[in-house]
Amino acid sequence: MKAIVFTRYGPPVDLRLEEVSKPEPKDHQVLIRVHASSINSWDWEFLNGKPLINRLLYGLFKPRPTKRILGADVAGTVEQVGRLAHRFQPGDRVFGDLWNNWGGFAEFACIDQTSLETIPASSTFLEAAAVPQAGVLALQGLRKAGSLTPGQKVLINGAGGGVGTFAIQLAKLAGANVTGVDAPHKLDVVRSTGADHVIDYTKDDFTKTEARYDLIIDCQNLRPMKDNKRALKPRGTYAMIGGSIPRVYELWLLNFFAKFTRETRKLCLVAEGPNHGLAELRGLLQTGKLVPVIDRTFQLSEVPDALRYFGEGSHKGKIVIAVTSS
Repeated sequence: MKAIVFTRYGPPVDLRLEEVSKPEPKDHQVLIRVHASSINSWDWEFLNGKPLINRLLYGLFKPRPTKRILGADVAGTVEQVGRLAHRFQPGDRVFGDLWNNWGGFAEFACIDQTSLETIPASSTFLEAAAVPQAGVLALQGLRKAGSLTPGQKVLINGAGGGVGTFAIQLAKLAGANVTGVDAPHKLDVVRSTGADHVIDYTKDDFTKTEARYDLIIDCQNLRPMKDNKRALKPRGTYAMIGGSIPRVYELWLLNFFAKFTRETRKLCLVAEGPNHGLAELRGLLQTGKLVPVIDRTFQLSEVPDALRYFGEGSHKGKIVIAVTSS
């Protein structure tokens, strides 16, 4: 099969389209013929060997032989099922997140049957591939606040990216009043996706205004935790999606000291794992209540260009990879 392979950390210029062995499904896995994948920040970070935890997990000086195909999101058709995999049959249209197994930028990939859902009939492979990782992270971020009630104020930092555009839609479905923060060139998509208010981060710092929020979903994580905390209402929740290791440590440290005070504001790290809530997102896709925002589509051979485009930070919503024709 054809796959995009990387053998050393660094820029996407070293990625190559190569012939590699087709994987074999284990007992509880299914083999998928991948029709589409998409790019997430995790791909970019792993490619560049950052943060250090990625190197500790997947290869200190170069990616391990089993981790040399990037891509977590997959949408395709079931080609073969493992001996104990009974949820799906060959030919079923499915989508899911490979998570730290990777392998989505290839013509075939294996994934545990519990990590998949069927693609709604109304959705294309390209649309479905945009959803698993970014959509699930957005949903998990919202759930950190418990059940949102209509009228509550939600701020999404990095609202014009993949996670952000899903988070806006999910928050609006809950009846929240949504503020989206991003760069000037992304504010149009933030508005069109449903945000009630927008903030240009190059002009205004949301942590230094008088506004206070019930929930902050932070997809950028560049500000000190004490500043983010200041922008929360009493009993408000801050949900960190991704972020640098120092910021994670800072969050943990503040949470530790909060045990000894009467602090009611919560600082949370979104780290529940893959596909938790994918079935719920599938239902929203099926009814048309959730619509992936796709910036551009690249072919499998163009993955280096797609990752370079992602690294520039100018994309709006998701970048999708068309792997094989339907």
